Amino acid sequence: YTQYLLPGFLVQIVLFGSAQTSVGLAEDLSRGMIDRFRSLPMARPAVLAGRTVADTLRYTFLVVLMIGVGYAIGFRFQNGAVPAIAAAVIAVLFGFAFTWVSAFIGMSVKDVETAQVAGFVWIFPLVFASSMFVPIATMPDWLQAFAKINPVTPTVDTVRALSLGGPWATPLWQSLAWIGGILLVFVSLSVGRYRRIP
Repeated sequence: YTQYLLPGFLVQIVLFGSAQTSVGLAEDLSRGMIDRFRSLPMARPAVLAGRTVADTLRYTFLVVLMIGVGYAIGFRFQNGAVPAIAAAVIAVLFGFAFTWVSAFIGMSVKDVETAQVAGFVWIFPLVFASSMFVPIATMPDWLQAFAKINPVTPTVDTVRALSLGGPWATPLWQSLAWIGGILLVFVSLSVGRYRRIP
């Protein structure tokens, strides 16, 4: 079960890590930090890019730490070094995409307490209604329908296949399509929202 669970935990940790971006941005807004940044001669997206990249580096460290803990309790990559690195990269890219979702939420609510709730509440259905903890085939039919279109499922399946072996091409392109689509939508929404902050 350790072998099955740890690839899912890598995706879970980046999702939960990405939710902190909304809290951080809401806190920066409430303390006037964003107003100070906006008064400086710098590109508008630079603040958001800096925040999302910094948060991505933070949970990249968490992914490495989780792999180390996994090795301590018996987890082993079974598909070679290059697929293992690719699995970690896919997990981090997925988290980076969701960091932009959290950035948009953080700038939309502007209140730290609300950002904590709004930053996490939508993640739980994605995490628990996916292939992260159990195979989709074991779920009730109505839940399977959601799990199959859930962006977490192909990402977990990709990380798991790259880590342990098995077919990875189909879930990989599905995961990359979700990552690209989320970035396309939420980078533009976040930058637009940043520009409209009074």
